[in-house]
Amino acid sequence: MNAFHAVLMPRLMVGILISFLLCIPAISITEAADIKHKGKLNHVLESHTLRVGVSLFTPWTLKNTSGKLIGFEIDVATQLAKDLGVGVEFKVFDWKDIIPALQKRKIDIIVAGITITPQRALQVSFSQPYAEAGVGLATNISLTKAFKGLEDLNRPTVKIAVISKTVSDDLVRRIFPNAKVTPYSNNQDAVHALLKGQVHAYVEHNPIPTFLALDHPQKIDEPLSR
Repeated sequence: MNAFHAVLMPRLMVGILISFLLCIPAISITEAADIKHKGKLNHVLESHTLRVGVSLFTPWTLKNTSGKLIGFEIDVATQLAKDLGVGVEFKVFDWKDIIPALQKRKIDIIVAGITITPQRALQVSFSQPYAEAGVGLATNISLTKAFKGLEDLNRPTVKIAVISKTVSDDLVRRIFPNAKVTPYSNNQDAVHALLKGQVHAYVEHNPIPTFLALDHPQKIDEPLSR
């Protein structure tokens, strides 16, 4: 599928540089008086615990064979808690639930590859970025081996997996308007669908497509890598 590279890369990469950020609750005017006395930072310091919301996206956040959370974002949050002199408590959410959890104060921050968008900036406050990445494409080899280019993905018979309410979700709907967008609530379900041939492709931020192709070279291709 070398033709994919020349056709898809410009469309997927232009303007799609994702900044991963720490995310904290936005403060409304009505909360100002309460925040003055019970600010989020003071609460963390007084409770000696930083409650961190994460979502499972290999290799940023995943579980090892013993079920322990590991990954770059786990390291970032752990170091932040260490710098504050407090412990860290991780809570795993499906993507659609993570911002509501922050707004309801079930967690103190989000460290989950959350991309800054105008819509999200109206709901929460963002930190400085701690990483950047582009958007990539993973395809099921058996379902797409005869595909030649962009037009083959943009058909009503093609199913493209995304994580619901993400930048990738919006991007696929714009670039492949004729394809059937299949949203999932978490990365594990989307990957399972791709491996089982339930969808033709999965659009996600890098390096997730790269890792999928490396882990499953007989089943998954990363056409944009060539």
